[in-house]
Amino acid sequence: MKVVYAGTPEFAVPPLHALVEAGHEVCRVYTQPDRPAGRGRKPTPSPVKQAAEALGLPVRQPASLRDDETQSSLAALQADVMVVVAYGLILPPEVLDIPRLGCVNIHASLLPRWRGAAPIQRAILAGDSATGVSLMRMDAGLDTGPVLTTASLPLHGDETAQQVHDALSQLGAHALPDALTGLDDGSLIAEAQPAEGSTYAPKLDKQEARIDWTQEAETIQRAIRAFNPWPVAHSPLDGANTRIWSARLGPAKLHHGAPGEIIAATEEGLVVACGNGALTVTELQFPGKRRMAAAEAARGRSLTGKRFSPLES
Repeated sequence: MKVVYAGTPEFAVPPLHALVEAGHEVCRVYTQPDRPAGRGRKPTPSPVKQAAEALGLPVRQPASLRDDETQSSLAALQADVMVVVAYGLILPPEVLDIPRLGCVNIHASLLPRWRGAAPIQRAILAGDSATGVSLMRMDAGLDTGPVLTTASLPLHGDETAQQVHDALSQLGAHALPDALTGLDDGSLIAEAQPAEGSTYAPKLDKQEARIDWTQEAETIQRAIRAFNPWPVAHSPLDGANTRIWSARLGPAKLHHGAPGEIIAATEEGLVVACGNGALTVTELQFPGKRRMAAAEAARGRSLTGKRFSPLES
């Protein structure tokens, strides 16, 4: 098939490779304009642009797909389908209608659950037992199009958002070539999403990552996993904002302590009292320092009895 591809972040790289490896003709790749990054704030190409150039594919980086010139250029390709994966730009109705078979999107959830920008993190925060990818035909709504196929991923309660992200990217890449073949030959029919069960996954906000130690230990642990690698769960300690990269539930034997109080330092990490239960923080990062095992941090300073506290308003 003649395919136009649109994607930007690392999540969209494996599906692009899958299309090329399956023998589809990727006639053009769309990705967002280069963005400033790093300490020097130099314009940096997206992961998809870097992958496309390495594959020798033509790349376009319009700031919008709404202008007539961009749409005419896209139509001139006479593509069979446009595959969209975490592109980051809105596709107007005029663009959705250009390819012969329309536009197919890989979304990182089992639709209609978690429509929106942050489905991976919202699934972890909610304590879902499974997530997955949905390949759907795009319409004018927000992740509301009919679904061609899905692939599921069980969640065991210890995965970080980064780990789920990587797994779902590979799942989507694996499912994409067969989905396009089925769409083309008519063997795969898109089914409308059910009217019930839809939830919305809003974009992450840095303020969400502040730990509220009055919550239950399980709720806090889910947040720590959901916000790894961004924006990273954090809480002030000795007046300095400390990043919490990982933690596990327990110990089972509860200790008395105010929420946020470090009630023990063990070889496993720092035991912190929560509103209900306790967490053992296993990896943290003090301001200006590297990430380190919490047990290592405890050996370098006296932390037992100190208390993580809310950020001052």
